[in-house]
Amino acid sequence: MPKKPPEVRILIADDHPIFRDGLRRLLQAEGLHVVGEAPNGEEAVKLARQLNPDILLLDVAMPLKPGLEALRELAEAKTPVRTILLTAAIERTQIVEALQLGARGVVLKESATELLLKSIQAVIRGEFWVGRESVSDLVQTLRDLMPPAGAEARKSKFGLTPRELEIISAIVAGYSNRDIAQKFSISEQTVKHHLTNTFDKLGVSTRLELALFAVNHGLTE
Repeated sequence: MPKKPPEVRILIADDHPIFRDGLRRLLQAEGLHVVGEAPNGEEAVKLARQLNPDILLLDVAMPLKPGLEALRELAEAKTPVRTILLTAAIERTQIVEALQLGARGVVLKESATELLLKSIQAVIRGEFWVGRESVSDLVQTLRDLMPPAGAEARKSKFGLTPRELEIISAIVAGYSNRDIAQKFSISEQTVKHHLTNTFDKLGVSTRLELALFAVNHGLTE
């Protein structure tokens, strides 16, 4: 018999009971297990620690503790939950702040059901879901928000080779693997090999994580 996929356990945090109820029914109809509901940010943090859900669907604008504050508290406590922010509207700078605080996705409440389900699947796979935001756009915003990396940060290259550092800079600039291969006159397979090594050295698993790590640690000019 084929192995049954592991059950995805979800915690919903939103201050509108009607929205929570509708979202719970929708997720359960898709075979997802809603383990709890929180009406505010404080309760969301408490339940995330108690229930250990796989996914936290977190409203940005909530009473007692706004979504980003709840996210910060979960990050500081190293609570092992993957958070997707649900919001009616969000600025790009807030998206970057959320990613820095450990959010794995951002979904607008007006999005189609299919989009929310895709975001949950992507985050469960270990990916980020940031709608239509490209890596280069997000990284530019992150650069604008952050002070320049200090000399000590720039000196630490994490065992990366000069070629790997060049490829990281190209990733941050939004280049595809094909573009990088053409830029450095190497094969796409070689680019993939360098990226695999880089991911292993830095402990990241996606291009977006790589780009954010690179800017955070001064690995690009």
